[in-house]
Amino acid sequence: MHNPQRQPKLVLNSIILTAVFFLLPLLPTESHADTLSDQKVASFIESVRAAQTLAPEFEELERQMDNQNESTMPDFSRIVSDSLEQMKGHEAYGRLEDVVQDHGFDSLESWGATGDRVFQAWMAIEMAEQNPAARREMEAALAEMENSPHMTAEQKAQMRAMMESAMGAMQSASNAPAEDIEAVRPHVEALRQLGEE
Repeated sequence: MHNPQRQPKLVLNSIILTAVFFLLPLLPTESHADTLSDQKVASFIESVRAAQTLAPEFEELERQMDNQNESTMPDFSRIVSDSLEQMKGHEAYGRLEDVVQDHGFDSLESWGATGDRVFQAWMAIEMAEQNPAARREMEAALAEMENSPHMTAEQKAQMRAMMESAMGAMQSASNAPAEDIEAVRPHVEALRQLGEE
């Protein structure tokens, strides 16, 4: 039987498919289809180390970014790209671009896309090592909080939102592609050291 509502949907799907085929070649070459090579991961880590030397010059920017992000959990699939978005227009952006180009990246956008994949894969590895214990601990803390007579309903709602956001971030981290995880695995110690630095 002919459904008149299906016609616009078919046309829309057709337009979307056409757009995908025509626009796909125009998208930046950095995508999940690209292999995250050992060299690319190593170059990213080295570029972050080099960029850390700029940190003292941009403490005010860092403080502003920390204040903006204080109440939200990061999206582990875009952690580097989101930080770059916040830096746009600041002197640090141009200085950082010089550093990443010295380490073989075409642009801050391609560096950010690589960084997103590296960090998401790293978090997936860390979560795999800590799960299910970490998830159980969070669920236990959530239950304890819900039963606490010392917290207002508003405080409980705020804490619940933060916990759910944290669990969502954990889930987003664990969605890293298996190939990215394997590429990053040999570099986990270097990434941990970077986190400590």
